[in-house]
Amino acid sequence: MQHTSFKASVIQTASVAFDPWKTIDRLKEYTHRAASEGAKLVVFPEAFVGGHAKGLGFGSVMGSCTPAGREAFQMYYDGAIDVPGEATHRIGQAALENDVYLVTGAIERELGTLFCVVLFFGPDGTLLGKHRKLMPTGTERLVWGFGDGSTLPVFDTPLGRIGAVICWENYMPMLRLTMYSKGISLYCVPTADHRETWLPTMRHIAREGRCYVLSACQYGQRSDFPKDYPLDEEVPGETILARGGSCIIDPLGNVLSAPVFGEDLIHTAQIDLGALTRAKFDLDVAGNSARPDIFNLHVDERPRSLVNSITAD
Repeated sequence: MQHTSFKASVIQTASVAFDPWKTIDRLKEYTHRAASEGAKLVVFPEAFVGGHAKGLGFGSVMGSCTPAGREAFQMYYDGAIDVPGEATHRIGQAALENDVYLVTGAIERELGTLFCVVLFFGPDGTLLGKHRKLMPTGTERLVWGFGDGSTLPVFDTPLGRIGAVICWENYMPMLRLTMYSKGISLYCVPTADHRETWLPTMRHIAREGRCYVLSACQYGQRSDFPKDYPLDEEVPGETILARGGSCIIDPLGNVLSAPVFGEDLIHTAQIDLGALTRAKFDLDVAGNSARPDIFNLHVDERPRSLVNSITAD
């Protein structure tokens, strides 16, 4: 049954850095709180399960890496999750128990590499799929691998078409156009960007894509990280490392739930799917406003494997 109106929530809180099991307990708590407010879609921040290694340089400079940097990477790797695995099963339970679609950032490990991912769960607890960040930003490339075109899903659900673009991937115009061409209506943005400039970016994307944008950023303090977390300079426990700024925007760029900084909270807003059609009356960048006779984007969505084995029949 297609919903025409429902509530969606974005969660602004900290993960328990590098402890996925305690973080999943927190995820369950906040999912229940959002569902209690009537939410049918719940979105968590970037790298929520596994943790965002805010402020770490991993002992690396051009041409060398310190032993302490390798130890820091081991800590980060040990706190990541397998997809699928026990962690995704537990997250799925949170979706099932609260009858919601659940979208969360996580750190996935595969072989010796970590990936910044978004995981999508249905209200029956099923892991619907994932998106791996295509282009880690700056020094994220030290510890996160690159996704490929095989994880660019948009899921057709009774709430609308749900997909996600992570943090500064949103500054990749061709990725945005790819998502618009898939008919995305619920554009989820797990992020770590808490700058004042993030809100105008989210408003632009909502207005450009004629979609709802749900951006979730952590609010976290030094005390949310382990005591031995190797920052270059030690700071008091109440020092804010991630200040929030989550928001929900409608398809014409209007702010439904405005950013709040320095607080742990849940943003909830009413989603009207009819607004999507009304917004596209005068602009549809992948439809009535496109010029395929002039512009054409090729997207390679094949999975890329290092080793391709050929076996005898």
